[in-house]
This record gives sequence, C-alpha cells and structure tokens, in this order.
Amino acid sequence: MAAEVTGKSPESARKDGLAACLAREITGDVLFDRFSRGRYATDASFYQIMPAGVVVPKTMDEALRALTIARDEGVKVTPRGGGTSQCGQTVNDGLVVDLSKHLNKILSLDVEGRTCVVEPGIVLDNLNRQLRKHGLWFPVDVSTASRATIGGMAGNNSCGGRSLRYGTMRDNTLSMEAALADGTLSRFGEVSRDLSDVVVPDSTRALFRDMLDLGTREADEIAARFPKVQRRVGGYNLDALVPRNASNNMAHLLVGSEGTLAFTTKVELKLWPVIRNKALGVCHFGSFYEAMDAAQHLVKLKPIAVELVDRTMIALGRDIAMFKPIINAAIKGDPDAVLVVEFAEEDQADNLARLKQLGELMGDLGFGWTNEPRKWGGVVEIIEPALQGGIADFRAAGLNVMMSMKQEGKPVSFVEDCAVPLPHLADYTARLNEVFARHGTSGTMYAHASEGCLHVRPVLNLKLEKDVKAMRAIAEEAFALVREYKGSHSGEHGDGLVRSEFHETMFGERLVADFREVKQRFDPDGVLNPGKIVDAPKMDDRSLFRFKPDYRVGELKTKLDWSAYPGAGGGFQGAVEMCNNNGACRKLEGGVMCPSYRATRNEKDVTRGRANTLRLAISGQLGPDALSSDEMMETLKLCVSCKACRHECPTGVDMAKMKIEVLAARAASHGLTLRDRLVGYLPRYAGLAARFAPLANLRNSSPLLRKLFERFAGISARRALPAFRSDVFVPSAEAIGPETGREVVLFADTFNRIYERENLEAALRVLAAGGYRVHLPKPVSGSRPLCCGRTFLSAGLVDEARAELDRLVTAFAPFAARGVPIVGLEPSCLLTLRDELSSLRKDDDARAISAHALTFEEFLVREAEAGRLQLPLGTVADKAVVHGHCHQKSFGAFKPVEQVLRLVPGLKVETIESSCCGMAGAFGYGADTYDASIEMAELSLLPAVRRADQNTLVVADGTSCRHQIHNGAQREALHVARVLALSLDRAETHSTSPAQKETDHG
Repeated sequence: MAAEVTGKSPESARKDGLAACLAREITGDVLFDRFSRGRYATDASFYQIMPAGVVVPKTMDEALRALTIARDEGVKVTPRGGGTSQCGQTVNDGLVVDLSKHLNKILSLDVEGRTCVVEPGIVLDNLNRQLRKHGLWFPVDVSTASRATIGGMAGNNSCGGRSLRYGTMRDNTLSMEAALADGTLSRFGEVSRDLSDVVVPDSTRALFRDMLDLGTREADEIAARFPKVQRRVGGYNLDALVPRNASNNMAHLLVGSEGTLAFTTKVELKLWPVIRNKALGVCHFGSFYEAMDAAQHLVKLKPIAVELVDRTMIALGRDIAMFKPIINAAIKGDPDAVLVVEFAEEDQADNLARLKQLGELMGDLGFGWTNEPRKWGGVVEIIEPALQGGIADFRAAGLNVMMSMKQEGKPVSFVEDCAVPLPHLADYTARLNEVFARHGTSGTMYAHASEGCLHVRPVLNLKLEKDVKAMRAIAEEAFALVREYKGSHSGEHGDGLVRSEFHETMFGERLVADFREVKQRFDPDGVLNPGKIVDAPKMDDRSLFRFKPDYRVGELKTKLDWSAYPGAGGGFQGAVEMCNNNGACRKLEGGVMCPSYRATRNEKDVTRGRANTLRLAISGQLGPDALSSDEMMETLKLCVSCKACRHECPTGVDMAKMKIEVLAARAASHGLTLRDRLVGYLPRYAGLAARFAPLANLRNSSPLLRKLFERFAGISARRALPAFRSDVFVPSAEAIGPETGREVVLFADTFNRIYERENLEAALRVLAAGGYRVHLPKPVSGSRPLCCGRTFLSAGLVDEARAELDRLVTAFAPFAARGVPIVGLEPSCLLTLRDELSSLRKDDDARAISAHALTFEEFLVREAEAGRLQLPLGTVADKAVVHGHCHQKSFGAFKPVEQVLRLVPGLKVETIESSCCGMAGAFGYGADTYDASIEMAELSLLPAVRRADQNTLVVADGTSCRHQIHNGAQREALHVARVLALSLDRAETHSTSPAQKETDHG
C-alpha cells in the first residue's frame, strides 16, 4: 500500500526501507545514491551490475547486522574487499558490504608458531609490512598485493607468482570464522571425521556432517574429474571433504567459494620466513614456443617462480615512463619472450650457484646469443636488489600494462588463467594462438609459466556484437583444449560470472549437482552472492556488461586535446574508459597515487572511483547533465590534481587533466564561485594587491575577515593566506650574467614572483655564479608579467589559461627556437609547459618550448653531467630532509633534486617517503577540504619534518608544499635554489674546494 501511495515501485520502496533501516542500525557509511552505487557496480572484470546499495561497516558486528537486515528484507548480500576481481565476483544487484575501509586489522600474531588471525579487509601489502619486522610474511603474493584483501584472496583461492614454492591461498589458510546466511557464527577449521573434537552450534555440526558425507559419497567422482594441477580453483573444493587421514579442514571448502557460502569474519593464516636473498635469471628466447617448451626444464632447478613476459608486454612497458629504464636494463636485444627465473634460498651462494646452472641448462637446451632466431637466447643475470624489485613491479603490473593499449579493443579476461600440465604448455599456447587467429584477433600472454598458468587475453572490443560472439567461441574452443590436456579452466582468478557457466563441461553433471547441493545446504535462500559458481548466467549476457548493447556516449565539447584516444569528445571518452578497475590507485604506500584515498579510504576518493563516475556520467547512466552536477563536483572535490595517476597508473589514467575538463563544463553551465575567481584570476590582480599589500593582507590578522572569507569565499578561517608583499620580484635587466656565458631562460612564475622573490634571486645568483647568461623575457606586449595559466586551469578557465600561455609562447619562442633551455623554479608552473601546453597548442613554437622546459635541478644536473657546471660551494648543514613535489615525481623530475643537493659538500640527503603534501595549490585553503589537506600531510610528511632536528635543512621546491610544512610543523622549508645560494655564501666566507662535478655521490 505504501508503494502505491508514494508512487514508487515495490522494488524501489523495498530499497528505501533497506537504506533507512541500515542508516538507523549502522554507524558506517550507508550509500544508496546513484553515484555511489555506480562506483560499486564494477570490478576488474568487464561486467557491470548496479547494486541496490552499499554499506561500509565500522565493526564486524555492524557487518553482520547488515547481513541480517538485508536477509530479512529479501536482499542479496555481496562481500567486497579491494574490488579487483577479474571475473565479476564482487558485483551483484543486492547489497554490497565493503570490508576494506575499517575491517583491516591483525587480530592476533604468533611469531614462534608462524600464524596470525586477521580481519578479511586487510590488504596483503599492509599485512606483510606489519609482519616484516618479525621476519615473517604471507607469501601468496598476488600481483594486486597493494590492494587485494585477505578476504577477497580467500574468496577466490588466490595463488600468486610464487605458488611453486608456497602453494595457494588454500594451502596457507588454517581456519576461518564465518557467519552463515542465517546469522549462525562458527569456526571452520580442522575437524575429525567423526566431529568429536568440534565445538560449534548444532546446526553447524549438522552442516559439517552433511559435507563430510558428501565427500565420502563422491570421493571416486572427485578423484576422476578434478584436474591434477595445483592451479585448480574452479567450483567448490569438494576434494577437501573426501576421506584422507583422520581429519579434514572445513575452511578449505570456504576458500574459493567467492562469498557464496558464508560471510567471513576472521582468517587464520600460515606464515613463512621472509625471503632474505634472491637472484634472478632473465632467460631470453627468440621463439615464444621454445620459451614455453623450456619451462618444464627450468623448474627442475627448483626456483620459487618462473614468470613469462612476452613481446607485447615488453613493447608496451617501453612506452611507460616508470618501466622503461627497468626494461632497458634487464632485456637484451629483441626477444619474443623472456622467462624470469627466481631463486630465493637462504644462502645467497646457493642462489648464485643455481643461476650459473641456469645458464648451463639454457646452453644444454641449445640456446645461444649467436644462434638463429628459434634457438636464439641466453640468460641476463640480475643480482642488484633495486633492479630485482623493479622487475617484480613490472611483472606485477602486467595486467595494467597490457590494458594500456589506447584503442577500442583491449585484452579481455575470460580464458585468462587456464592451467595445463607443463609438458603441454608449448602446444597449448600454440594452438590457442591459432584459435585467436581463426576469430580475427591475437592475444597477450604473461605470468606463471612455472605452473602452466598463463594470463592469456585476446584483444577484443566488447562494444561490438561480433567481438562478443568471438569471445564466446574462443572460450568454448579454449576450454576444450584445456579438457584435452587434463588441465583446469579456472587456475587463479576464480569463476565469477565468466567461468561458472562452464563447470558442467569441465567437471560433469554429477559434480555440478554436488556444487548445487553444497550451495543449497549452506545458503538455502540464495542470499549470499548468488549467480557465482552455481546457477550462473551466460558469460556473454551483454545486459551484465560494462558496455551494454545500448551503451552510448554523446558528442562532448571538450577544451583539451584527447586525440591520442578513440571515442567522443575528441577522445575524452577513450581516455576515461582506459580505467580497467584493477585498482592500482588504491595502494597505501609507495609513490604518490592516490593521496586522497590514502587519507579517506573511500572509493569515491580514489582515481578508479572518479573514472567510473566519469564514464557513467558521459554515457548518461547518472542522469542528464551529470558531468557538471553537484554530485560530480563532490566526486572530484578531493582530487588534488597531483598527476600521480598520470605516471603511476600503468594505463595512464590522467585524472588531473580530466578534472580540468569537468571544471570547464561546470564553469560553462553554473558559472564561477567567488573562490574560483579569487584563485583563477590571481595572476591578473596580483600586481594591484602588491601595491596595497597591507590592506590585502588584513584578512590574515582579522578573525572577523577570516570568518567572512570562509562564509562567502569558502576559504578556511583556520588557514593563513600567503602574504602579499610590496617588493615583488622585478628583474633589474632582461639578461643577467656573463655576456659570453651559455644562455638560459629563467621563468619567473607568479608564485615565486609575488610571494617568495628570494627564490628567484637565489636562482639568478646560482646561475650567474655558474657562468650562465640568464634571460628574463618580458611580454611582447603589455606590462603584466608572464604566467603559465596554472591558476586558471585549476578553476576550469581553459580559455583564460590558453590566453596566458599564448603570451608566454610568444615571449619564449625565439629562445626555444635556438635551443635555449627554459628553466623554472615552481614545479607545477614549469611542468605546465611540458604537459597542458601540448593539450592547448599543437604548433611548432609550443612543441619547442615544451621540449626545452626544464626544472631548475634538471638543468643543473644536465650541465653537471656534461662537465659544464662549476660552482664553488661550501658546507651549509650536515643533513637535509627533502619532500618532492607531486608533479616532479609524475614527470621523473625528482631524482635531479636529490642529485643537486648532493653537490653541497658534506650534506647528507634524506628523502621523505611522502605522497602529496595536501596543500596542492588552493586545495588546502578550502573550508571544505582543509581537514583532508591536513590528513594527507599527516600521513608521512609532517611527522617526518617534526622528527628532523633544528639543524637539519627542510627542502621543498613547491610553494604549496613549503606553506603546508610551515603551517603544520612550524618549520621553514627552502627551495633548492636557496640551499645552493647559501652554499655559495659559505664558500665565499670559508675556503672550500670546487664542488664535485658528479651529480650523485652514491
């Protein structure tokens, strides 16, 4: 009746009732709005199913309460961790319970016994960081370790690259605590066949009895039909139930059950000693077939892993900035494939001996560096730990590297981790390539050659019906090959929506009936993640796809150049769709990406969540005008435009650039806020503010004005604005330094010019002391100083930014045309010339300026390496701690900072392992973003600065970074230019020798 009165459908009314009940009972997030649901509608598969709602419980009691409420309302429940499943395990149309934000703790640790008990939401890398100080680790080292949760790994029976030595998730799970769909909470672990040692509720005891009886009844069928390979994760683990010794582990039935049998609350894990020594042999092959055939022989040397990297992955990796130097160091010539063989015995001498044997074995197999292509090859030995780590990172990023193709077709996961016995691997892959060719495509192959389990992905465009049909045909033919070789059609990533349909052809009718019996006995009402493992839909049901048959993106008017990508908006669609949901942006340490997620742990605030929202918005799935809506602004509010995703996302999702487009759309449809105007137009009114500096600065000293600014301009009253000064930087001449010196242009950016002229003066002093002729170009017309347009871009005022860059290009072009370097101090401003300029102008002048734009440190390093830098430097301090600007890291421009500082005699340089400082231009001044700004800074930057003693220099090139450090830690941070100028001063007052020309003292 209520539904009729309100005009809502019964389904909508039920959803509203569920949301209201959850909101009353749960203190965690209850998310039922369309934007939030859309962010949880996908995982790393090609599927998309809109959930009824999402709950993010703060405690396990709340999670179980959500399960009860949903069950009582007749709503399905799907537990979710990192959302990185590649087969659609974590998408459904019921209630999604996200365990990753709060339920992520180690509950107990037995160091001597090498066990621990954890909550299911703990991320593997985070677990291992905490275990490492005890000399232990959990070795199921999946490539998504930076975001994969233990609960999700247990759900999928994950394996990892080193399962040859350590086994699968099942082999390392000792017990689990879980709730059945009816709420019964029980421990699943080792039990005797007669259950005499079991302390569980009577209903669970009866369940155990029925399962063990099933195992006894079906023992012969299980022995006959289950594949005899380690990488078998398909179906339910019925082999855990058959009579073996005196006991069985009931947890092993839950492992690999994909959340369909019980709701996991605790997992007890087996731990191993950390690997202390490693040696890698990168075996090169001129023939892919020969590489696959060699794998069965290489494993006889007992490595802990043999990982395949094929020609396609090598080529794509060379185009990714973070991986190019690794590939150049590890790859010799032009191999068709390499096998990375890893030895990790306790004694490094043993590893080195095996590495030698590996080279000998390759020779015995007929491979040599001078042979014809089929038998061309050999071993490149990798002993250096940093390079070993880089190779591991590259291999772990294999999926995303493969997905970095900028085209409509992408490598698609559906036959992705079939496993066959090693003697058949070469023939299997050769025949599989023939299957791909018959259907008009080719595939990528990489990963676990040691297990006969390759990540195989044919390139398809699932927006096209013909490619969907090809996918179906390829799946059927590939699985037939797997059956022929007595392998497993599901070897690592589970069943989900992709493979569950094929269980009957793989296991037979009888075992599939047993799977149904298990599901029915555990979950008779089908509450827990239905449609996975049993009673699955067709894998090619396009109504479940991310790109459904009616998926369309209307033409968009965009401001920036997206022509490198396909699709609407001049390629904007293709750029957004590059996100494959694999979740590399959810990592919590290392690099910069994604600073807002590290602070909030919200799916809304991670690059993946934003990209999904953009895709749904431009395709009309979030309603009209969603791109410029308030909800979209909320989605992007905590994006600090750090550009880390541009560098660290292996598929190159550039959210900072995408945000400019959204802000431009917002400005066009809604106009500008006062805050947008104050930030964006800063370069235009800075000169006037400088003339009336005392008046312009009144706001900082007046509590009333601070409150008014917060109310009307959205600028936090808790934050002091940078103080305008009347003595802004005005060059005394258009060129400074020896007339015969090598030429360089110094770009006097707006921020250093109006707020910190000392940095520009220091840079001039350093460059002049180095013998350079420093040009300070003026605008060709008008008196207003040059500007890169950065502030306009941050407000979505792209046309205004273009106008500023046009003025700058006109002034700088004559210098760039004759090869003069253009050097800048503020990373965000200088690097605009290497980034956004190319999205706004495609002419030769713009390209030349972009090519010659260098940060201050990049220029000095280049000159030093060429032997041209002569600076008489003196000692200034014993130690400096350095924070890198996000854009420096994104463009590979931070290492030169460390190198230049090491030119200062006696200065020990320590880099703070920090993400974004949290200030990020105007972000840290926002009343609605102040708290997030501080949270980002407190993750690592501010604590590290506070730990530094007063004699230690604090160094940061970014204007915003220095302000955050000053505000948050009450320490003055210096630009590198000022450190060098101080060093010059010391050299003048004390006798010193010239600085070393080397750019790195080790």
